[in-house]
Amino acid sequence: MSDQSRQKATVYVGGLDNQVNQQTLHDAFIPFGEIVDVSLPKPELASSTDFHRGFGYVEFSLPEDAREAIDNMDQAELYGRVIKVNQAKPQKDPNETLGSRTAVWEQEGYASKYNVAEEGDAVDEQRGEDPMQGLEGLAEAGPRQQ
Repeated sequence: MSDQSRQKATVYVGGLDNQVNQQTLHDAFIPFGEIVDVSLPKPELASSTDFHRGFGYVEFSLPEDAREAIDNMDQAELYGRVIKVNQAKPQKDPNETLGSRTAVWEQEGYASKYNVAEEGDAVDEQRGEDPMQGLEGLAEAGPRQQ
């Protein structure tokens, strides 16, 4: 099965109670079709008392089964909590701009897009000169003593 078809056959289930485990999630979604995989991502901190992060993924063998599960289970109640069921989104690329670990100004094409000079060459566009020019000899900040 290709990644794209797997994506269409996978649903995101959010708002899960801590009592929910993989078997519970499997049992709740089995009426909608054959389930290939159920995953409940673990908390990032090992010291956390939670068994999962409050959401999970259910992968069906057919995309039609996933749509059926979304239609029937979205806003349903499981262990006293209203769950949210949506089409799963693809995992984000680590090089994406929003929320990436690379500073915006370090991303490729930023300098040319925003008309920024390379390697810290600051230029005053209105006067055409460097605003830091002539400050090399100053030992202290502030007005010069006469």
